[in-house]
Order: sequence, then structure tokens, then C-alpha cells
Amino acid sequence: MLNVDTIKNGLVIDHIRAGYGSRIFRWLGLDTVSFSVALIMNVQSKQWGRKDIIKIDNIINIDYSVLGFIDPNITVNVIKNETIVRKISMSLPDRVENVIRCRNPRCITTTEHYVPQVFRLVNKEQALYRCQYCDTLYKAGDNTELLEHSL
Repeated sequence: MLNVDTIKNGLVIDHIRAGYGSRIFRWLGLDTVSFSVALIMNVQSKQWGRKDIIKIDNIINIDYSVLGFIDPNITVNVIKNETIVRKISMSLPDRVENVIRCRNPRCITTTEHYVPQVFRLVNKEQALYRCQYCDTLYKAGDNTELLEHSL
């Protein structure tokens, strides 16, 4: 039986699409922190079948737009004194910057590395984003590699 201690003061990132927890874990840089964290994968879920969960025994700053881009079904529970004091639901952000890299070899961001990687939501139902510079389309939550980030 798996036993993960209760979070006293921290965050629980819940309802992560199964298999995406490790991407979020790495993007947040949780593999290098000094406080307790837990990545629980393939947990049974009545609503989703399977899901991942990340428990963080610390309050950290998170760019919620990135979580919404990866999976708009994610919820973040803020825990204080072992009680949920706030539940934050994600949604697809209108714009993401420096989260993913444009794959178009002719995009200005390929040769001019100082230009930020900017994508705008163009179709909410299909979760489609368009590169601001070259109009290449990307689907949110696909296996596009996230750019480096750290706490």
C-alpha cells in the first residue's frame, strides 16, 4: 500500500492527465528542491480513469497559465495547517510566452534567440495555439517539449 504523508503547508496539483505529471514535475524543477515533494502516477480516478498527482510540502510560485496550457483540467489545492484553504481551477490561457519552442525552422525565434516564444489561443474548443511570428499551429497539452524553467 502506498502511503504519502499529509501536506501541512503547501500545494497539491491534482487531476493531471496520466503521464503528464513527470513533465510538470521537471518543468517546476521539483527534482532539485530541498523540501518534500511526491509525484504519484497512474492513480485511479472515477472521473478520468487514471490521473497523476503532485504533492509539494511548501508554498511555491507557479505560473498557472502553463498548467492550464498543459492540461486545463488540473486543479491546485493550497494547503495551510493541513486544510485546503483555496482550490484553483485551470483553464486554457489566452497567451503563453516562453513555455514551448516553435518547431518551424523558418520562424524568427529559431535564429533570433532573444525573441520570446509567444503563442496565442486561436481555437478554445480544439485547444489550438498559433505562433505569433510564423502562424504555426500547436495543440495545447500535446507532447510538445516545455522550455526550461526553475523555481
